[in-house]
Amino acid sequence: MTDTGTLLLDAAYAQEASNPDRVYMTQPIGAGRSVDYTWRDTMDQARRMAAYLHSLQLPANSHIALISKNCAHFIICDLAIWMAGHATVALYPTLNADSVSYILDHSDAALVFIGKLDDWDAIRPGIPESLPAIALPLAPVTDFDTWDDIIARHPPLADNPSPPGDRLALICYTSGSTGRPKGVMHSFYSTSIPAQNFGKQLEIDHTDRTLSYLPLAHVMERATIECTSFYTGLHIYFAERLDTFLDDLNRARPTIFLSVPRLWLKFQSGVLQKIPEGKLRRLLKIPVVRGIVRRKILRGLGLEEVRFAGSGSAPISRDLIEWYDALGLPILEGYGMSEDFAYSHCSTPDQRRAGYVGVAWDNVQARIGDASEIQIKSPGDMLGYYKEPELTAACYTDDGFFKTGDRGEYSPDGLLRITGRVKELFKTSKGKYVAPVPIENLLNGHNHIELSCVSGPGRPACYAVVQLDEESRAKRRDEAFRESLTRDLQHLLEHVNGMLESHEKLQFLAVAEDEWQIANDFLTPTLKIKREVIENTYAPCLDDWYASGHQVIWQ
Repeated sequence: MTDTGTLLLDAAYAQEASNPDRVYMTQPIGAGRSVDYTWRDTMDQARRMAAYLHSLQLPANSHIALISKNCAHFIICDLAIWMAGHATVALYPTLNADSVSYILDHSDAALVFIGKLDDWDAIRPGIPESLPAIALPLAPVTDFDTWDDIIARHPPLADNPSPPGDRLALICYTSGSTGRPKGVMHSFYSTSIPAQNFGKQLEIDHTDRTLSYLPLAHVMERATIECTSFYTGLHIYFAERLDTFLDDLNRARPTIFLSVPRLWLKFQSGVLQKIPEGKLRRLLKIPVVRGIVRRKILRGLGLEEVRFAGSGSAPISRDLIEWYDALGLPILEGYGMSEDFAYSHCSTPDQRRAGYVGVAWDNVQARIGDASEIQIKSPGDMLGYYKEPELTAACYTDDGFFKTGDRGEYSPDGLLRITGRVKELFKTSKGKYVAPVPIENLLNGHNHIELSCVSGPGRPACYAVVQLDEESRAKRRDEAFRESLTRDLQHLLEHVNGMLESHEKLQFLAVAEDEWQIANDFLTPTLKIKREVIENTYAPCLDDWYASGHQVIWQ
C-alpha cells in the first residue's frame, strides 16, 4: 500500500513501475467481447495523449472537459489531463444540451473529450463549434480527431510529471437538484488523501474486483473507485449497456460493489419476480436450505463473491437493508458530498445500524450545529466553488467546518442518522415544521414504492406523491391489481401516520402516472428526486386531490 501523502499521479506511476503487466481495467466492446488494459497499456496511452496536450501550448492548469459514460478511456483521459498539467471537468453523460452548454461556458473549458454516450444527438447542440474536441474510443461517430489517431502520432512523455498537492485537479459540477449546478473545485490533496484512506480502511488490494457503472462524473465513483484504484491496483470492470448489466456483473464477479438505493431495490424486485417474498422468507428460516438459497440468489445477481457492499447518494430503507442482511449480504451505508470528495462517514461491519450512515472516518471532524445541521471538516474538503467566492465563504463556519445543509443526529455510539435537508423543511397551515425525508424513507420501504416526495407547505396537512416500482407500473391498468394495491397503500398510509406527529400526518398518497427519470428532469444524474420539479408538476392537481377525501389517489 502506498504511503500516506502520495499524490494520485505518483501512485499511478508506482503501479506502472511495479506491475506493468497486471490487468488494470476490462472494457466490454460488444458481442460478448472485452479488452484488457494493463498498467503499461494505460499509462502508455495517457503519456501519449499528455504529449499531444502539451503540444497545444494551452495555459498551465487549463480546464479540459470530458463527457462520457464510464469506460476505460474516461480514466486514461483523466491521467493524461493531469500529466499535461491541466484540470478535468467531467460532465454527466445524461445532461441535455442546455446544461452542457452552461457548464462548458461556466468552466472556461479549453477543449472537450467526447466518449461513450447513449444520446449524442441530445448533447451535440450544447457543444460550441469553436471548442476543440477529441473523440475517445467507443464515442459516437463524429468529425472530431480521434484518440487512436492522436496517440499514434505522438511518442509518450518520458518523465513523471506530478502537479503539487494544492494545484486544482478537477471541477465536479453538482447534480443540480436545485437551480444551476455549482462547480466544486478539488485539489490533488483533497482527492488523494480520501482515495488512499478508502483503500486502507476497506483493505482493498489488487486481488479485488469491481464493476464501475455509477457515473464517474460524480465524486462517489470518482473517489471510491477511480482514485482509490491508483493506490490499491483494484481491477476495474465496466458495464457495456443497461440490458447487459447482469452479464457484466457476472463477468466481473466483484468483491467490491457500490450502488444506490434505487438500484438495490431493482435487484430485490428482480429476485422477487422469480420467487415470491413469502416463500423466500420461509426458505431462509430453514437452516438446512438457507445457505443454498442465499448462494443461488447472490450467484444469479453476480454478487456471490462480494465482501464489501456499499450504498450511498441517498437514504436506503431499513426494510431493504434487513432483506439483504437475510441474504447474507450486509450493505454498509456511507455519507459524503461533492464538497468533501465523498469522504465523511461510513458504516463498518462492527459499527452499522439500519437507518444510519456510519461513523466519521478517523481523520474527519464532524459535529451537529444550529438547526441540527451536520458540519464537517475533512481532508477531502473542496478548494471552493468555481467563480463563487461569496457562496464558498458562506458555506463554512468561522472555524473552518463545512455546513452541509443536511440535518442529522448522532447515536450514543457515534453513528450518524440523516434526518433531512435544512432547506427542505416546510410548514403546513398549522404552523409547524415538517421534515419530508424521514417520512419518505418510511414510504420507500414498501415493496411496491420506488420513490416518494412528501410536501404540503401552506396546506392543512401533508401529502405524498409516490412512484411505483417498474413491475407495479406495468400492472397499473389491471383493475384487480389496482384495487388490491389501493387497499395495500391505505394500510401503508395508516401505518406510517401511526408513527408520525399529528402535524406530520399524510392526508393522502397520490400514485404518479409519470415515470420519474433523469431524462424528463424528475431525477438528478445521481437518481435523487428533484423536489421542486415534482412539486410544480403536480401543483395543479392539489386542490382536487385534497377535496376528494380519498386516501389513495391514482393520477
